[in-house]
Amino acid sequence: MIETGCAFTGHRPHKFPWKYDESDGRCLALKAELAGQIAVLAGDGITDFYSGMADGSDIWLSQAVLALRGANSALRLHCVLPCEGQDAHWSAAARRRYQAVLEQADSVDYVSRRYYNGCMLARNRRLVDSAAFLFAVYNGERRGGTASTVNYARKLGRTIFLLDPVTLRIEQAGGNPVRGLW
Repeated sequence: MIETGCAFTGHRPHKFPWKYDESDGRCLALKAELAGQIAVLAGDGITDFYSGMADGSDIWLSQAVLALRGANSALRLHCVLPCEGQDAHWSAAARRRYQAVLEQADSVDYVSRRYYNGCMLARNRRLVDSAAFLFAVYNGERRGGTASTVNYARKLGRTIFLLDPVTLRIEQAGGNPVRGLW
């Protein structure tokens, strides 16, 4: 586990009220908040960011890291992928964005080269195992990959930042307080 590392988890676009409409003001506000929180984490000494590269929250957080890396060369983006072809059923625009992020990442690691039942869960656990912090774009659902990842991080005693994607309210669960987020 890297003490200066923060993993990402969050919902895919279909879980948001605006779905795939990234021009919606609520989506734009969420993306701005994500960029601001990445800047806060970097200001608090977090330098290694771990992304599972799922469509939606993971990609947006990864883009925020890459944008900030231009001004802070200490930042690193590590992509942990469940399998090759994760983006196979995404829209053409989403696939282009995914590939652009991967090309700029500092590292790309695959849980498996081929899909298998459980590779997404294995990816999520590897993300949490890698970092002292977890940043979750989380609507409070009790089931699903984001909920499972948050629960696993709780079990391991990680510091978790929960950002509600609609209200943009952020709270900390577990671990030691980070000064800039409050």
